[in-house]
Amino acid sequence: MNIGNKIKSLRTKYGLTQEELADRSELSKGFISQVERDLTSPSIATLVDILESLGTNLKEFFNESIEEKIVFKKEDYFIKMDEDLNYEIQWIVPNAQKNMMEPILLELKENGRSNIDYPHEGEEFGYVLAGTIIVHLDKERYTVKKGECFYFKAGVDHYISNKGKTKAKVLWINTPPNF
Repeated sequence: MNIGNKIKSLRTKYGLTQEELADRSELSKGFISQVERDLTSPSIATLVDILESLGTNLKEFFNESIEEKIVFKKEDYFIKMDEDLNYEIQWIVPNAQKNMMEPILLELKENGRSNIDYPHEGEEFGYVLAGTIIVHLDKERYTVKKGECFYFKAGVDHYISNKGKTKAKVLWINTPPNF
């Protein structure tokens, strides 16, 4: 972070001259000039005085917001194919493992299935975009067709499979992330 530039930006935002800021913070105009040009660094106490004169504080001043990506395109996806289990998985939100939920697109070819997911905290949701799948929850089986969805707590071994002759495609979201 460039402290000098940020102070200058705040000063000009509020229409203050260096001299006015210096007077308000009981410093010299020359010192403010040197701080803004990063020729000197203020002590913490002096920085607090400057920031109070600019109507802010240390916490707000150093709180840099990180620009959050909202829209993800196909070129952002990470794709993995598993020839043994006959599926393709697309992580459609990169680095989603740092978030509260993780959405994927899972395409199951004929006789394909996902990896077995062992019991964990959290929940699973899926919406079938194409084909018909079977949700395996421990020893229970549930058939889910195109346009239908599934939802369960992930407290037992679980996976999905495709016993159909056509591809099945599922938007699958779990929390916490673990794909």
